[in-house]
Amino acid sequence: MTVNSFKPYVIGLDLGGTNSVFGIVDARGNIKATTAIKTQGFTKAEDYVEASIEALKPIIDTVGGISKIKAMGIGAPNGNFYKGTIEFAPNLVWAHDCIVPLAEMFSKKLAGIPVALTNDANAAALGEMTYGVARGMKNFIDITLGTGVGSGIVINGQMVYGSDGFAGELGHVTVIRGEGARTCGCGRLGCLEAYCSATGVARTAREFLEKNSEDSLLRQYKPEDITALEVSLAAEQGDKLALSVYEFTGKLLGEACADFATFCSPEAFVFFGGLTKAGDLLMEPVKKAYNEHVMPIFKGKAKFLISTLNGSSAAVLGASAVGWDLGAEDATMVD
Repeated sequence: MTVNSFKPYVIGLDLGGTNSVFGIVDARGNIKATTAIKTQGFTKAEDYVEASIEALKPIIDTVGGISKIKAMGIGAPNGNFYKGTIEFAPNLVWAHDCIVPLAEMFSKKLAGIPVALTNDANAAALGEMTYGVARGMKNFIDITLGTGVGSGIVINGQMVYGSDGFAGELGHVTVIRGEGARTCGCGRLGCLEAYCSATGVARTAREFLEKNSEDSLLRQYKPEDITALEVSLAAEQGDKLALSVYEFTGKLLGEACADFATFCSPEAFVFFGGLTKAGDLLMEPVKKAYNEHVMPIFKGKAKFLISTLNGSSAAVLGASAVGWDLGAEDATMVD
C-alpha cells in the first residue's frame, strides 16, 4: 500500500549569542509554535543540542509530530552552509575554539530529517526572498544593520557562499583607510561595520561631541551611555549634531553600496535591523551618496527597501527559509 505523507512544516532556529529561538513555520511564513532556550547556558555543544531537543518536543507535538516536519534550518554566527558547521564563533562558549557539526547533530536527534545551517545574515536574505520584500527577486543584497553589519548576497536566484561557505562579508569591506581608521571587531581597520552599525553610530556621535562644542541634546548623556537610540531620538527633534551623525553614516553606507553594485548589479538593496528604525534620517543620505558615486550604467536601477518582516519573528523566518531551501520533496511516498 502506498501512503502519501505530507510534510507541511519546517523548524527554524535563530541561534543568537544570548538566546536561541525555535519556530515551526508553514510554507506561507506562518509561525505555528515557538520556544526558546538560553544559548550560553552550556559549555558543550552536545548539552546545547540535548536541551534544544527537549524544548522542541512539545511544539513538534502540537503540529502532529516529527512526521510532519520536512526539514530544519539554522541561522547562526560563523555558520558554514557547505559543511553544516559553526566554526570558531567568538561569542559562543561551546563553539568559540572549535568546529561544531551542528546540522548533523540536530539531524541525528530529529529522526534524520535534513538540516541546513548558514550564517545569520544569509538566513535573513533567504527570509526576505521567501517571505519578504525581495520575494520574486533573483538579484539583491540584504544588509543587516544591527550591533554589527551583516550581508547576504543573492545572484541569479542563488545565495552566494563562495568556495568555503563564508562569502559575502560586506560588513568587513574597508571604507576608511589610513591614519585614524577605526579598529573593527574582526581585527582589521576601517571596516564598514565599524562605522555603519548601531555601535558605529554611537561611536561617531561620541567623536563628533568631542571634536566640537556646539549645543546638542546628546550632551545630557555621559559619552559611554550614548547609543544609536539616543542619536535617533535627538535627530528626530532636529538636533544638528545628531543629524550630522546620520549624514556621515548614510554617506559611507551609500558609497559602499555604489561599490557593491559593480559586482552583482542588484535589483535592490534590502535593509534590516534596528538601525533602519531611523527611517529617512539614514536612508535619504544613503540614496543621495549612492546616486552620486554609482557607475552611470547602474544609476536609477536598484531599489532601496526596508524589510517588512516583523522584527521579533524575522530571524526565525529567515532560518526556516534555509530549511525550505534544501529542496526536499513536499510529499514522501512510502510503500
